[in-house]
Amino acid sequence: MARLDRTGPGTTRATPFQIMGVVNVTPDSFSDGGRYLDVDDAIAHGLELVRAGATIIDVGGESTRPGAARVDTSEEQHRVGPVVAALASAGVRVSVDTMSAETAVSAARAGASIINDVSGGLADERMPAVMADSGLACVISHWRGHSADMASRAHYDDAAVDVARELDERVSVLLGQGLTASQIIVDPGLGFSKHTEHNWRILARLDLLQSLGYPVLVGASRKRFIGALLTGDAPMESRDAPTAVVSVLAAQAGAWGVRVHDVAATRLALDTLEAWQGGADD
Repeated sequence: MARLDRTGPGTTRATPFQIMGVVNVTPDSFSDGGRYLDVDDAIAHGLELVRAGATIIDVGGESTRPGAARVDTSEEQHRVGPVVAALASAGVRVSVDTMSAETAVSAARAGASIINDVSGGLADERMPAVMADSGLACVISHWRGHSADMASRAHYDDAAVDVARELDERVSVLLGQGLTASQIIVDPGLGFSKHTEHNWRILARLDLLQSLGYPVLVGASRKRFIGALLTGDAPMESRDAPTAVVSVLAAQAGAWGVRVHDVAATRLALDTLEAWQGGADD
C-alpha cells in the first residue's frame, strides 16, 4: 500500500505503509509475558512476523508497561544484541526499542537501522548525540516520565493539541543537537502519561501530528485503552482485532506506519482496505 509521507519539512515522497512487528525479549512484557525471552525463540518470532508481512522488526529488552522497573544496560544488551544481529544478517530491517544510549550504539553496530526511543531522547542525556552520530532513522515519542510514575503526569487541556506541540518542541531541540529532519519519525506515545480518553483524542486528530511534517508511527497495539473496548476477562490476543481496525484507520489518516504484535491481522486488515480502495479505480 503506497501512501504520501514526509521525510522532513517541505518534502514528500510515496512510501509503503510500514508494519513494525514487536519482539519483546523481556520476562515481564504486558503483551506476551516473556514468551520470547529465549534468544532463539525471539529470532524465530521475528522471522515469523516478517513472513506475516512485517516490514520492520522492533526488538526491545526492557518493558515500558506502567510500573515497570528499569533494566540494567548490560542485561538489556545481552537480551537484544544477538536478536538484532541475527535478524539484520537475515536481511531484516531492525529497530531497537531502547532508552539507553549505550544499547542504541551496540544495536547499531549489530545492524539495527532504526533507534526507537520511547522517551524521545530524554531518559538518557547521551542519546541525542548517539542519534545524531548514527545517522539512523529515529522514532521520537511523546514522553513525560518513566513508567513508575507516568500516570501522575496525564494532565492535558487538549491531549491532541498538547502532544503535537510538545513533540514539535522536542524535535526542535533534537534538530539543534545535530539530528537531521530526514532522520525523524514521530510517535504520539499512546499510553504513556495518557488516559483512555487522551489516546482516542490523539488518534482522532492525527492530522495535528501530520502537520509537523514528519512520518507518524502509531503504536496502539494491545494497550490498555484498546482492552477497555472488550468485556469481561478477555485474553490479551482479543485486543488484536481492534488493533487491526486502528491500523486501518491510521493508514487512512496518513500515518507512516503502525507498531503491532499481531502482524498477520494487521496485514489482512490493510489488504482489505487496499482492495476496497482499488475497487474505486476499476
